[in-house]
Amino acid sequence: MIKAQVRTPMCHTHKKNTMKRHENYTCVEGCPVEAALEVIGGKWKGVTLFHLLQGTKRFSELQREIGSVTQRMLTKQLRELEDSGLVHREVYPVVPPKVEYSLTQKGQTLGPILNALKNWGEEHVLELS
Repeated sequence: MIKAQVRTPMCHTHKKNTMKRHENYTCVEGCPVEAALEVIGGKWKGVTLFHLLQGTKRFSELQREIGSVTQRMLTKQLRELEDSGLVHREVYPVVPPKVEYSLTQKGQTLGPILNALKNWGEEHVLELS
């Protein structure tokens, strides 16, 4: 596989066809923020991680708690979070299939950040409604 690289003014390299926009996130002050947002960004990732802070959940529980997310989209977001090492997926060999999701140790480190976002949303966003 040949990797296409293009110089950008913000960072050293840009890789096509990968989840990460940049190969190196240490080149300017904002890059680590951009890197973090690439991992936890996404319409349903933040709220999914927030619900998993409460403990292990089955897929149907998560879908019910989140609300309007489709099965396909939640599955996609959970897979990406699993690939990032933030979520653990446990499959039990039973019929019907039983799958549970939980935060990894790395995922649990997002707790203070997610709670701060919740507090900020309550204070600044909900007041606009």
